[in-house]
Amino acid sequence: MSVPVSRRSAAVIGGVAAALLLAACGSSTSTTASSAAPSATNADPACADYASYGSFAGTTVSVFTSILPPEQQLFEKSWAQFSKCTGITVKYEGSDQFEAQLPTRIAGGNAPDIAFIPQPGLLAKLVTNGGPKEAPAATAANADKYWNPAWKTYGTVDGKFYAAPLGSNMKSFVWYSPKIWKAKGYTVPKTWDEMFALSDKMLADGIKPWCGGIESGGATGWLATDWLEQIVLRQNGGDVYDKWVSHDIKFDSPEITKAMDTLNGWMRNAKYANAGFGDTKTIATTAFQDGGKPILPGKCGMYQQASFYANFWDGFQKGAKIAEDGDAFAFYLPPIGDAVKTPVVGGGEFVTAFSDKPEVQAFQTYLSSPTFATLKVKAGTWVSANSGVPLDSYTDPISKLSAQYLTDNTATFRFDASDLMPAAVGAGAEWKQMTAWFGENKDTAAVLKAIDASWPSS
Repeated sequence: MSVPVSRRSAAVIGGVAAALLLAACGSSTSTTASSAAPSATNADPACADYASYGSFAGTTVSVFTSILPPEQQLFEKSWAQFSKCTGITVKYEGSDQFEAQLPTRIAGGNAPDIAFIPQPGLLAKLVTNGGPKEAPAATAANADKYWNPAWKTYGTVDGKFYAAPLGSNMKSFVWYSPKIWKAKGYTVPKTWDEMFALSDKMLADGIKPWCGGIESGGATGWLATDWLEQIVLRQNGGDVYDKWVSHDIKFDSPEITKAMDTLNGWMRNAKYANAGFGDTKTIATTAFQDGGKPILPGKCGMYQQASFYANFWDGFQKGAKIAEDGDAFAFYLPPIGDAVKTPVVGGGEFVTAFSDKPEVQAFQTYLSSPTFATLKVKAGTWVSANSGVPLDSYTDPISKLSAQYLTDNTATFRFDASDLMPAAVGAGAEWKQMTAWFGENKDTAAVLKAIDASWPSS
């Protein structure tokens, strides 16, 4: 399971094993061109599904992204037939300096045809500077048909739609050990109250229920912001969450203060956390990669972490089975009450174009289609929130479970809040202050006021 490269994950790359991220190990820049037929190929029966995209023999579309090998090769495999049938050669370029290089290339008149944007904030900034082109109608129609409505809003700036979603990741998971739970007679909780009743039962059985770690080098604190986001959405719903992201509702508001109080009773509660590591202050110094490690020996019951955490269990225990009856698995973090329907926090990338040439629009529309997404899913290590992808296309149970929630068009889906906020806040003051909240037991009110004070004045 992959996680998109964002302000957070870009900072994580330096200290995390390459298997964790889409931007897996490789050179800092990778460029290849997918093969394309030199002439009309739409007469080929295998091209019937691609006929609607048109024929563009001899054309090239360039793609620039932060996604490096080996994931690059899986993307290329997923559009190989499209390339053959349309005659479009797709030139792929990946860079671990993507976010720094893209604006420079645009300013220098060397913009790619297509870029995979790792968070909506970067898209909005690019639009402000006059870079991207509006998405074609066919791409917009796919976004309307196949994604939870919230996704389209993240690809829209000032009422104009620029970017359809690409890959997705699920953050609303809790990891646990099915084998240990079966032996103890525990069942997966369906509500917030059930989850904490189970926590109390674990305590009675001599197991500390929660473990965690938020240390992540220069990105230390990001997981703590995820925990807060889960609570804000579950307690308040999408409208308050959106106003919080835009700072129409401040951090020191009653709504966010209440969410912090809930988190205080959960992950800063000495009775419940930090199993296997020490007191709750150790959460600030425990690497997020190691946070769930005490689950396998039974020292810890649960760890709230995203779907990509599936990559770590084999490192803790060689051959660890990730399944509903295995050594490790995840369940959906339950709602808090009934007022908010299926709250889900996630992330992902978006496809935007810097050219409106017909072949570019054809490729952009293909990337928003269930055909592409299904092929990419079958290639492995990837999840799409495109509801046109059959769930049985997924080859591993965590990806399938992720897709089940991410493709629910009735769910209350919201993008990771700190990735939507200005960088000085979401990837700056909030990380720093949440780390101090855990590591120094800093006062909640002081933490929230300090984050508010970091918000840019314009």
